[in-house]
Amino acid sequence: MTKAKSASIAPDLDTPTDLPQQSVDKISAALNTLLADAFALYLKTKNFHWHISGRHFRDYHLMLDEQSDQIFATTDALAERVRKVGGVTLRSIGHIAKLQTIQDNNEDYVPPREMLRELMNDNKKMAAAMRKAHKIVDECDDAASAGLLENFIDETEKRTWFLFEASRQEGANEE
Repeated sequence: MTKAKSASIAPDLDTPTDLPQQSVDKISAALNTLLADAFALYLKTKNFHWHISGRHFRDYHLMLDEQSDQIFATTDALAERVRKVGGVTLRSIGHIAKLQTIQDNNEDYVPPREMLRELMNDNKKMAAAMRKAHKIVDECDDAASAGLLENFIDETEKRTWFLFEASRQEGANEE
């Protein structure tokens, strides 16, 4: 063992790091919550992709497919970052459900504009959570996690912008 670790880390998973255990715990908690939210947002985006309807079907269907792929691409990077700093990451759907802050949508039917608005708000929430996590990793002198989050914040803001524009009423610029 490279340093004093919490009892929940198996010796074979004791990744060497120069970060103090307190920093590892803070970083892991922040990134694992983002990871749970990324899985929740991915599945919600895919759900809406599968169930979108209406006259803009093709455009929305393709946009949501692209966005879900982008969200899913963040999951491996977040999980691997947790492991690189010496933490442990999510192990199950149940674990995701315990940590996620993005709410599921299990409705039988959601109108297309409401889908886009809900995803827009979820992406805004995700960007805010990433900024909060960025502050934590900055305090822990974890520049690599900060850099990763900076790229993900930019991608999340772009998704928010696209969802906003796609969900606007004709000629309107309302919230």
